[in-house]
Amino acid sequence: MKRALLLLLVVLVAVAGGVVGSRWYLGETALQSRGELQLFGNVDIRTVQLAFNGEERIAELLVEEGDRVEAGQLLGRLRSARLEARLVAAKARAAAQEEVVRRLESGTRPEAIEQARAELAAAEARVRAAALRVARLEEVAAASGTSPQEVDDAQAVLDVERANLGVRQQALELAVKGPRTEDIEEARRLREAAEAEVALLEVQLAESELHAPFAGVVQSRLLEPGAMVTPAKAVFTLARSDPKWIRVYVPQPDLGRIAEGMPARIRSDSFPDRTFEGWVGFISPVAEFTPKAVETTDLRTKLVYEVRVFVHDQRNELRLGQPVTATIITAKPATSGDAGQQE
Repeated sequence: MKRALLLLLVVLVAVAGGVVGSRWYLGETALQSRGELQLFGNVDIRTVQLAFNGEERIAELLVEEGDRVEAGQLLGRLRSARLEARLVAAKARAAAQEEVVRRLESGTRPEAIEQARAELAAAEARVRAAALRVARLEEVAAASGTSPQEVDDAQAVLDVERANLGVRQQALELAVKGPRTEDIEEARRLREAAEAEVALLEVQLAESELHAPFAGVVQSRLLEPGAMVTPAKAVFTLARSDPKWIRVYVPQPDLGRIAEGMPARIRSDSFPDRTFEGWVGFISPVAEFTPKAVETTDLRTKLVYEVRVFVHDQRNELRLGQPVTATIITAKPATSGDAGQQE
């Protein structure tokens, strides 16, 4: 009795397998006869880790997990009081150095030149007076009317005044010539350094804000306000939602049936009455073994090629990672112009 039941069970399993196999074969044959290729895959998930490019505490975060964001949208800020103070000081130093360069490039002021001339004239007058005193004392000394010491003292005064005259003459020459070229160039380099410091601080201040690099969905919020961050510490995980594509795998025998630009229909169990339009946008040039994530077990040991089927989903109804069925229309490939319009 048990043997008969076991035999009956084996027969039923075989019949069921035959029915399923025949249905699958007939289904595949029908699809091929209609010029279609049915593939199974998932809405591709592409994520990036977003971090601030600076070391400071978080002041505020403006989005939560699950929020949809646009490219360039502000996501959060760091505390920036210290950076702002450093920027004010750097701008003041740059302005002061700019004034130094302006003065050097303008040369010596006419008033300063006139003052140098007046000081030179005064020095010349003092030299003449000292020379006259020495001459008189020498005449008196010749008549034994004064001591040699007085003559020596007067001569020392004359020497000092002549040295001072030389200094005044050199000062006037420098005033007329103006600053040296080397001094002007040095001041210009210092100005450039001050301006570079200002630019660097402005960049650092701008980087205290975190913006979305593309449109997508906030998948994870990893830190909270008050936390200390570094460029190596992610704050958000952002999943890209545009462009949206389906990652499927085509067996090697079917590779010749598809081409980039072919139209496709995408269906999901979540929207049984909806069909999303799409097109084949990428066919991998390299073969691989089917990943474990593929839906059909009979393809897992076969050599396949990755294909990306781009999909029109203006209302963002298809969720990232969602399993879908993509049917590629192989009977009549789209023209290059049509493919360009779809993209």
